[in-house]
Amino acid sequence: MTASGPTLRERKKLRTRQALVETAISIFGERGFDATPLDALLEEVEVSRRTFFRNFRSKEDVALAAVKELWSAYLDVLDETEKSGPLADVFRDAMLATLDRMDENWYQRFPATLRLIDESPSLNGHTLLHCSETEAEVVRRLGEPSLELRLLVEFCVAAWRCALDEWLPDCAPGELPGHVRRAFAAMDDSLRLRA
Repeated sequence: MTASGPTLRERKKLRTRQALVETAISIFGERGFDATPLDALLEEVEVSRRTFFRNFRSKEDVALAAVKELWSAYLDVLDETEKSGPLADVFRDAMLATLDRMDENWYQRFPATLRLIDESPSLNGHTLLHCSETEAEVVRRLGEPSLELRLLVEFCVAAWRCALDEWLPDCAPGELPGHVRRAFAAMDDSLRLRA
């Protein structure tokens, strides 16, 4: 990148990547992820396999771009965050800061990505693997791995998923942080529920 901004080549590469992501979400949403071959996406965007594989490792990788962008940004925010006080609050606050960094385009793609994951067993499997890898990285960045820390991260991820479930029917971008706050606020009480 030059002092005045990205070079023409960098801007072209970014536009190609963005076109692949947006078209993938659209075409997989219409035809189904499992029913759509990679060649259909390449034809739609008019790029070669070589260009595709310079940008993404697999068809699953392009379909999960919004999820991976979120968690990559989350890890960056977590690195920048002072880790003091209850770690559940650190996790929550880092997620809220991450959501503030997501742009309108991301908020449009993310719900469609979540729907694709729900509809595709293979995407769901890739998402579970990515989630597991991300959780291990979060544990590593929050402190010395222990049963308690691993459980805390699992609880936080569960609270995040519950927030998403509450948000998904309407998907209003400004409402997701409120759902995150409510889900985390309910976590302590939910652990004390009795039969």
